[in-house]
Amino acid sequence: MKTDIALPHSSRMGAAGEVLAVFLKLGLTCFGGPIAHLGYFRREFVERRGWLDDESFIDLVGLCQFLPGPASSQVGFSIGLLRAGWLGGLAAWCGFTLPSVLLLIGFAAIAPSLGGPVGSGLIHGLKLVAVAVVAQAVWDMARRLCPDHRRAAIALIAVAVLGILSTVYAQLIVIGLGAVLGLVLCRNTTSTDTARVLQHTHEFRVSRTVGAIALILFCVLLFGLPALVALHADPAVRILEAFYRSGALVFGGGHVVLPLLQQQTVAAGLISSNDFLAGYGAAQAVPGPLFTFAAFLGWMMAEAPNHWTGALLATVGIFLPGLLLVLAALPYWQALRARPSMTALLAGVNAAVVGLLASALYSPVWTSAVLSKLDFAIAVIGFFLLTRWRLPPLAVVVLSALAGMAEATLH
Repeated sequence: MKTDIALPHSSRMGAAGEVLAVFLKLGLTCFGGPIAHLGYFRREFVERRGWLDDESFIDLVGLCQFLPGPASSQVGFSIGLLRAGWLGGLAAWCGFTLPSVLLLIGFAAIAPSLGGPVGSGLIHGLKLVAVAVVAQAVWDMARRLCPDHRRAAIALIAVAVLGILSTVYAQLIVIGLGAVLGLVLCRNTTSTDTARVLQHTHEFRVSRTVGAIALILFCVLLFGLPALVALHADPAVRILEAFYRSGALVFGGGHVVLPLLQQQTVAAGLISSNDFLAGYGAAQAVPGPLFTFAAFLGWMMAEAPNHWTGALLATVGIFLPGLLLVLAALPYWQALRARPSMTALLAGVNAAVVGLLASALYSPVWTSAVLSKLDFAIAVIGFFLLTRWRLPPLAVVVLSALAGMAEATLH
């Protein structure tokens, strides 16, 4: 039995080269985060090219937002798969992802040479961008994912638990606790997403066999890589495991990967807090998915076999689980969405994610970047430019970087 997404008659199978060209253009021009990316996708593939209809696009978005991983990359991969088969899915992922990967690798390569007041001011300004961007993410996600007292309580419990626990498994504990509390407290939660179901045609097929293989591979890597690290502490396996685990546990959007990556890299002593936040700030200035921040981290890791290998392992590791989960879920998505318990569980997880990101806003983001009253002023101005004036993140990055350089020259 196969589960498919209905397509308009005009959207027949195309060539992988066509998919690569379209997604490469998007990978060079899609600024603004995952929600903005989905807007670009809708204009390009629904309105302009007619590769799929509006209802099918919303179905894909609903599926990818339900799963862990980078939603915009998962939607792009699914559209490429739909248009040109397996090569089309790979072409879509490469076209959308590689431009920002290469830009962040370029920044990582020159970052160590950015000395003096101007260079250090630029790095500090990028760290202040991270404060504004994460604060905006917390604000927006809290309004969207904690609209009632029960889900707000789950988020506050998550903050409290993270403030008490110091174990490396704190994030996992909080996500699991959120799932349990969601099942108990959010039974009556409804979602407009669950009102839709996938359509059945013969245009786009993912068999249950393929879905089962993808799910098995996802689980084997999730549980097998830590065992390999424990048995044989090879640096390459350790890097792949750290980023795979982070990508497999990210609910709620790209910014939520921040605390997971911080735990796997900074807390593990693989990268400095200053480099981590500078790279996160730079990731706001490039187009494409925020998960490409992993390429910067992989390049900067001292224990990687070499810079390019570290960047490759980190990039593949963080994106692979989300793509495997899309393939695993497509054949079962209709039945899964019909379960009220799944909606309740996801509501609790999403509320816990808000607490997870709020905790990360304090440490390491705030504690590492805001060191003076002027830093506080720059961060607050950046926050209001993003939330009230709705300036694009790239403009806020430029302004904060200039403010950081000006602050450094004044001192």
